[in-house]
Amino acid sequence: MSTLKITDLHVSVNTETGPKPILNGINLEINSNETHAIMGPNGSGKSTLAYSLAGHPKYQVTSGTVTLDGEDVLAMSVDERAKAGVFLAMQYPVEVPGVTVTNFLRSAKTAIDGEAPKLRHWTKDLKSAMENLRVDPEFASRNVNEGFSGGEKKRHEILQMEMLKPKFSVLDETDSGLDVDALRIVSEGINRVRETTDVGVLLITHYTRILSYVKPDHVHVIIKGKVAEEGGPELAERLENEGYDRFLQAPA
Repeated sequence: MSTLKITDLHVSVNTETGPKPILNGINLEINSNETHAIMGPNGSGKSTLAYSLAGHPKYQVTSGTVTLDGEDVLAMSVDERAKAGVFLAMQYPVEVPGVTVTNFLRSAKTAIDGEAPKLRHWTKDLKSAMENLRVDPEFASRNVNEGFSGGEKKRHEILQMEMLKPKFSVLDETDSGLDVDALRIVSEGINRVRETTDVGVLLITHYTRILSYVKPDHVHVIIKGKVAEEGGPELAERLENEGYDRFLQAPA
């Protein structure tokens, strides 16, 4: 079993007027085979947590620790974090002109594992994963995210997760902008990876609709850069009914 442990994490973002504190002491512990939903209103720090774990240079960790099986994640470069098993599905995936999906995925897998996957098995697995995600076979020869619809971009993120098999997947608002059919297909992909690997999932969202498909083991509510409440799936149900007003109206 692997463990991703976040202890008293404080993070600031660089702005034109100087550093602005966003995270104010986050504590989380995620194990393999667990799904943790991170919820909260816009601007609460959810995406800042995601990008800080991945090593985005815009976000400066001012104090606290992040460890993966005891190893210091914050001391790792971005590529070292990926090799250690940390995967980020971005809320707004970027276009990579001139690089096809199939070349991108195989190059990423080779970089992470230190050797190229066997071509026959890789091609078979990629075809199967694309079929499960209802992706047209021509998708593999298209440039990464270039001209993709919102739904195609999110399916590509889950395709990466399925092919790269990380230890921990941070999914930043993967449900954002998806219609009902696309949400169901993407959720099925997440569940398929959960069922076939030991992945731990950090699912970031401010809506509860994806949690109807991807059942979390734990739910954490982040308000103003802190974990304001924790619980099980029942907490997500309460948020669906009540929203975040009771947190936002509470004294800081």
